[in-house]
Amino acid sequence: MYTHYPDRSRDSYATTDFESVYFKPKQTTGPEFYDRSKLSRFVGLVGVGIVALFGWLCIFAGFMIFLSKNTISSGVVVISLSSSWQKEPLCLGLNLLVTACTEATGFVHGIALRSALASEQRLGFNTNLRLLSAGSGWFNPNGTCCNIVMAILLIVSYSSSLLVALSVDLESSTGVADAGLAICISEVPLIVLGIAILLQAVIALASARSADILTWSSSPFDITAALVHHAQIIQEPGQCMHGVGDHNRGPVAPSPKQPSAWRAHSAVRKVVMTLWVLVIVCTVWGIIIVHLSNHSMSDAIKSWSFFPQPQSHLIAYSIPIEGGVYWYWVLYYLNMAAIQGPLTLALHCSELVVNVIRDEKVWRKATTAEGTTISSHPLALVFGSTLNVGLLGSKPLLHWMLGLAISLAGTAENGYLRAIAVSMWPFQILNYSVALLIFSLTLTAIVLYQPKGPQPAAYGHVQTLANLIDEWPPTFWWGHKDGGSPFRHAGTSDHRLPKVDMDALYA
Repeated sequence: MYTHYPDRSRDSYATTDFESVYFKPKQTTGPEFYDRSKLSRFVGLVGVGIVALFGWLCIFAGFMIFLSKNTISSGVVVISLSSSWQKEPLCLGLNLLVTACTEATGFVHGIALRSALASEQRLGFNTNLRLLSAGSGWFNPNGTCCNIVMAILLIVSYSSSLLVALSVDLESSTGVADAGLAICISEVPLIVLGIAILLQAVIALASARSADILTWSSSPFDITAALVHHAQIIQEPGQCMHGVGDHNRGPVAPSPKQPSAWRAHSAVRKVVMTLWVLVIVCTVWGIIIVHLSNHSMSDAIKSWSFFPQPQSHLIAYSIPIEGGVYWYWVLYYLNMAAIQGPLTLALHCSELVVNVIRDEKVWRKATTAEGTTISSHPLALVFGSTLNVGLLGSKPLLHWMLGLAISLAGTAENGYLRAIAVSMWPFQILNYSVALLIFSLTLTAIVLYQPKGPQPAAYGHVQTLANLIDEWPPTFWWGHKDGGSPFRHAGTSDHRLPKVDMDALYA
């Protein structure tokens, strides 16, 4: 059992997302009682290495297509798929790979950013908006410039995954999808995907190298214990029953319910509201496309299908490529980025909501029979959480569904690619809107839930956790500790504690 508060002073505290926490980097409070998580470091760095290898493979495959004698025009090679619908599993699989790669680089980048914010006296919560929070210094690997580049690379990665597979009509010149399409692989999106993935890996490694990382663990307890150990945050006396967002001071009676994540974390509210704006915009977009295709909604419903069909309603516009080499890909990327960018950033921000809820669930286990542990396996925090697994599955699925809503179909004549049509399918857009609605409803219900019981809510807020945890054994429980006069005290211990007295004042 560890007790590391011999001199409780009230130097400072953090009550908002990034309110200052004063630091004393050279001090420690005794023997180290947190996990530096070398296993997480190993897993993270190996993951980034695999991501870099995947990036190089994409670049190599792209150049092999460029050098192939079987290409149509330059940079598009036909693959042996018998029907156009077989393109969709290929796109979904590539979206899964992109998600795996961006999650691996995001883990290392997120740990580095958290450490940078801590060293700059700006860390409030264990989980932060990785691409929307930055360290000081414009060109710092954890600074604003690199974060902007990372956001662009993330959007480009998902856009490329939808542009790699292209349907090409080898006979007609209409540019509109039909049953005679051949499925082709494009070299430019494949090379761009490889470069984007590789650059994300480089920035993640550079950010980790530049940051003073106290612990690689994603656990809110490890980062809090590390900051306490290095005297970078100090426990505030008399705050054993005050949760995050509670700005009152002094003795207070336990509350039977705790505030929701919506109320306790301002960034959570912004993320959820952004998702609902995206749902509304996508729904309006689908309705507009229905009417632009010169059909009423009732007529269009009759042609509904999950996958686009030859008889499905759509609007399309063609971009001729005669006389051009690769400049037209810029137009396609701008089209995809404008549509896919908001989804990519919204799903990225949703990580904050999911991780904040995960951190709170881990903390609330301290009142169960099993107790909670300071350190966890790096993969257990992700795959052991239903919400995290659900988000991991939702990312490639939603991106893939967006790819069904807006797609490319090329026209080839005499072995040369002449034009590419950008098609918008109204009911696939509405299908995507429904999926996004379900996702938003789920997150909204979760963040509005109020945890039951007198245990104060923390949601991964490091200063709050430092106030509530007064002993740091590997496994600990929270509850009533003594009946001192005039006020009682609650805290943590290496054995299960009795329930707090709901009618007493705690300080």
